[in-house]
Amino acid sequence: MSKKKAKRTLIMLAVLPLILVLSACNPLEDKSKSSSFIIIESIMGTDAEGNNANFLQSDVLKSDSTVVADIAEATLQAALMDPDPILGTSQYNDIILDRYIVSYSRVDGKNQQGVDVPYAFEGSLSQILRVGTSTTISFVVVREVAKLEAPLIDLVSNRAEGVIEAVAKIEFYGHDMTNNTVTATGYLTIFFANYADSE
Repeated sequence: MSKKKAKRTLIMLAVLPLILVLSACNPLEDKSKSSSFIIIESIMGTDAEGNNANFLQSDVLKSDSTVVADIAEATLQAALMDPDPILGTSQYNDIILDRYIVSYSRVDGKNQQGVDVPYAFEGSLSQILRVGTSTTISFVVVREVAKLEAPLIDLVSNRAEGVIEAVAKIEFYGHDMTNNTVTATGYLTIFFANYADSE
């Protein structure tokens, strides 16, 4: 064998395992040992009048000087990694949601918690997601306490810009019936302001 062929063979032997490893990688599967995953079909907020919307207009202070948490709705379902399993589906493929985390970022890049955006927080859930069945859950996406702290309280006293546009990142955490961890992430645009309350 010539030196050129020998060199080519060595390169192929070195590269082949790498190709096999990369082709076997599925980022979704690597995060969990579960045979199920969560599909986020939609995350909905409300506009200033209380109508359902694909965003949230968060009123930092009501006309009667009360502060109210903002609620969002997410429509979710469990699905199988293998869309056509040989043994079919079972209750072990269903997912129980047990908590979620909300964090905020601004489109202008100012992201210091408690200064530019509200603090991130965690909430508890107790909801089962069946494979192939859509389920809608409601959850707090902006807490009352966030409206009593900077930067949202500054919108009440006009010490800040009139509207803060942010994106809420919502991370859902759960496990299948064999206790394998399952996660999913969705986003909701939020406009914080001291909106005029409708009569």
